[in-house]
Amino acid sequence: MSLVVVGSIGLDCISTPAGSVIDAIGGSAVYGSLAASYFADVHIIGVVGNDYPSHAIDVMRRHNIHLDGLEIAAGKTFRWTGEYHNLNKAETLLTELNLFADFVPKLPQNCCTCHSLLLANIHPELQLQVLRKTSSYNHVACDTMNFWIEGCPDKLAEVISKVHIAFMNEDEIKAFTGENNIYLAAEKLLAMGPKVTVVKRGEYGSVAITSNNIYYAPAYPIKLVKDPTGAGDSFAGAFMACLEGHNDLSDDVIKEAMRYATVMAAFNVSEFSVNGILDLSMQTINEFKDSLCQMTV
Repeated sequence: MSLVVVGSIGLDCISTPAGSVIDAIGGSAVYGSLAASYFADVHIIGVVGNDYPSHAIDVMRRHNIHLDGLEIAAGKTFRWTGEYHNLNKAETLLTELNLFADFVPKLPQNCCTCHSLLLANIHPELQLQVLRKTSSYNHVACDTMNFWIEGCPDKLAEVISKVHIAFMNEDEIKAFTGENNIYLAAEKLLAMGPKVTVVKRGEYGSVAITSNNIYYAPAYPIKLVKDPTGAGDSFAGAFMACLEGHNDLSDDVIKEAMRYATVMAAFNVSEFSVNGILDLSMQTINEFKDSLCQMTV
């Protein structure tokens, strides 16, 4: 059994108060897959151009991510340029879709029998295309962003109606539902179909809400946040990977997934690009998870 992650694969130029990077490894599918790779067998689905650096592919191979769903085409890779004045929100300076503009997700045959599916932050129509090709996954989740909420809310609503878990940050769920209270907003989302709504709240942690329960996870305290890019993707990837081997979304399974997701997001923000979630040991990850549990009353 394994996790399939569908999303963007790109190169980022990022500037934060802690410094900057140019053409760094990025993309929702990459962050999600790398964070997930510590807990599950992972297949990544996406497209890059022939300008995509070989060292970035080596990084994924080093983490034993299956690349049979990685399409390498003639052209340029997706690029994003962003700047952080407030570490809770990125200012997009430039987006170059390039090959990603015409991307059509192609699932290899071996991905049709996987256990879980994460539809990372991409156009809802692409998410729907994947959903139409699959029916056997135990756990299906989607992530999104304000751009899709504003641009194609009906398509996004259709996606949400077909998944088991919906990830959104606090601003996104409020904008999508029209509610200023995240609990009322989550109720609206759950009424659309998902079993679990996970609200990512940045430095304030996260909340998982079901029809019967609410689970809180504080953010792991990081003294120097260098780069928040991909933190939500890392959170979602780790969360979904922790569902491997579990057919039901029980209280204990959700709680454990929240803890590990929180830890992976913390590692992510501690360095630029994906560097914070590379080559970790499970011993270190578990130590941070245990520490997180001790901080919670």
